[in-house]
Amino acid sequence: MKIQLFLWASLALLPAFSFAQQKEVRDSASMVVKTGIDTAQESKRDKQLNVYNPRKAAIRSAIFPGLGQIYNKKYWKLPIVYAGLGISGSIFVYNLKWYKRTRFAFKVLYAKDTASFPRVYRDLQLYIAGNQLSRLQYARDQYRRDIDYSALFFMVMWGLNVVDAAVDAHLKGFDVSPDLSFRIKPGHSEMAGTNGLSLVLTVGKTRQASLLRSDF
Repeated sequence: MKIQLFLWASLALLPAFSFAQQKEVRDSASMVVKTGIDTAQESKRDKQLNVYNPRKAAIRSAIFPGLGQIYNKKYWKLPIVYAGLGISGSIFVYNLKWYKRTRFAFKVLYAKDTASFPRVYRDLQLYIAGNQLSRLQYARDQYRRDIDYSALFFMVMWGLNVVDAAVDAHLKGFDVSPDLSFRIKPGHSEMAGTNGLSLVLTVGKTRQASLLRSDF
């Protein structure tokens, strides 16, 4: 009699158990689908964030100025890059030209090479006529120093162009998605034994970073 009651009770509970299993399978499948969608969305977002490679941007700008800015689609920076390099390059060429002129005039006057006097640049012939060797020497040395400064300035502008491209590419991947949140959180420090407020930056739903803490 007890065995029969147990069998009838088992048969009665079987449909409910089957329904629970089916529901669990459907929920699991739904979770898998949802997880797959979330993963695909996160992968797509990560791919978008990693489109711009700082290393590639830096190498391109190092090879030819402005290529890194074009890679980052910062076209408005191209006039700034070329203006800086153009001005420094023009100053270098100007100083180099006048250095060669004053050096030649100094050599002619120092050697008393009268046959080469007409070949001296016309603005420097007054120094030749007045036998102003020291002034020619000073002008020559001044232009030589200016060549070094202008070359250094040109290299600095080239380097800034590379750094700017790399930084821009790096900031392109900075996460500004809706998953970011910022809030003020009260808390207690066990180590210091004080209460305080923390500024908390939350990335997504799990990662948190405390930016600033003020104890009182």
